[in-house]
Amino acid sequence: MHLLVNGEPTMLEPAPANVAELLVQLRLPHERVAVELNGEIVTRAERAARAVHDGDTVEVVTLVGGG
Repeated sequence: MHLLVNGEPTMLEPAPANVAELLVQLRLPHERVAVELNGEIVTRAERAARAVHDGDTVEVVTLVGGG
């Protein structure tokens, strides 16, 4: 599957079925990221239900705490 992840062309095999699987394949901590799929925010509750398709554009932002 070919995706554009944070502006970078990315090839993933096996193809993730949904946003939750995508985060696992990218080795990102699912509890500390915000995800946008094709210009739409994907909430944490929606990640397992939102399908990922060849050619999709994904933006993943890691949340950082501090003071």
